Amino acid sequence: MQQPTLVAVAHGSRDPRALRTALALLERVRELRPRLDVRLGHIELNEPLLDDTLRATSGAAVLVPLLLGRGYHVKRDLPAAAARATHLDTRVAAPLGPHPLLVEALYERLVEAGWTAGAAVVLAAAGSRDPDSAADTRRTAALLSGRLGGVPVVPAYASAATPSAPEAVRALAARGHHRIAVASYFAAPGRFATQTAAASPALAAAPLGDHPALARLLLRRYDEALGRPAARPRPELVSA
Repeated sequence: MQQPTLVAVAHGSRDPRALRTALALLERVRELRPRLDVRLGHIELNEPLLDDTLRATSGAAVLVPLLLGRGYHVKRDLPAAAARATHLDTRVAAPLGPHPLLVEALYERLVEAGWTAGAAVVLAAAGSRDPDSAADTRRTAALLSGRLGGVPVVPAYASAATPSAPEAVRALAARGHHRIAVASYFAAPGRFATQTAAASPALAAAPLGDHPALARLLLRRYDEALGRPAARPRPELVSA
C-alpha cells in the first residue's frame, strides 16, 4: 500500500539560499526513507506554491510545516490549503518546534559558530502576534538552556514582538553576562536571519538549515500525523 506523500511546507523567501536549503533538507529526508514520496510547497514567494504542489499530488498527503512553532500559517493557511485540495486525503502535521531534535541542531550551530561553555544565549526567532508562537519559542529557549548546562537563554524576535536580538543582548550584558551568543532560530537563511545576524553585536550562529536532526524531525512529525485520526476540514476553511 502506497504511503501518503510527505509535503514539506516552507514559508518562502526572496533569498535564493532559502530554496536551496529546503531542497537540501528534503534530500536528507529521502536518504532516510527512500521509498517515501517527498515534495515541497511554499506558502508564498517561491515556487512551487503549496496549492500547485497539492494539485499535482494524488491519493493522500501529509503537510509537514517547515515552521518552528504555532502561528497563523500553521493554524489557518495550512488547514485552508488542505481543505481546498478536495481530491486528496490530507492531514496537517504539527510544526517542528518545540522539540529536543531542534535543540540539538541549535546547540551544534552554536558550537560551529564558536560558542563556549558558560556564554549566555539570545534565541532569535521570527516573531508572531500569536501568543502560542511566543510560548513555543519560550519553551525552546528553556530546553536549549538545559542543553547548554543551564546558562541563560533569552528569546528575541525579528518582528511582531519584543525584545529584538540587540535589545536582548544589551539586557544580558546589563545583568553581567559579557560572553553572549545569538542562536539563529530560523529554518533557513532569509531576510530575518540576515538582519538579526547583522544587527547583533554578539557572535551569531547560522540558521538551522539542512541539519540532519531536522530531517529526522520532519519524518517524526509525518509519522505522528499518520498516527492521529484524520481531522475533517472545517466548512469555513473550504472557501477561505
